Amino acid sequence: MNRVQPHLSTIDLIGKLADLKDQHYRNTLALSAVIELLIEKGCITAEEIRSKAAQLDAASIPHPADPTA
Repeated sequence: MNRVQPHLSTIDLIGKLADLKDQHYRNTLALSAVIELLIEKGCITAEEIRSKAAQLDAASIPHPADPTA
């Protein structure tokens, strides 16, 4: 069995995670810029953003099954 192979797989995984972290940062930066521009131009308010985010967050949480059903 090649003892180097598991180490190379680990290094590859670390590289992929670093790439994902960088992509996440760029996506977050772009989204923040779009939100700020929309607010600055008066297209939307910060409260509308907060409200919609809360609404989407609540909708993504699975609701437990009705125990009486």
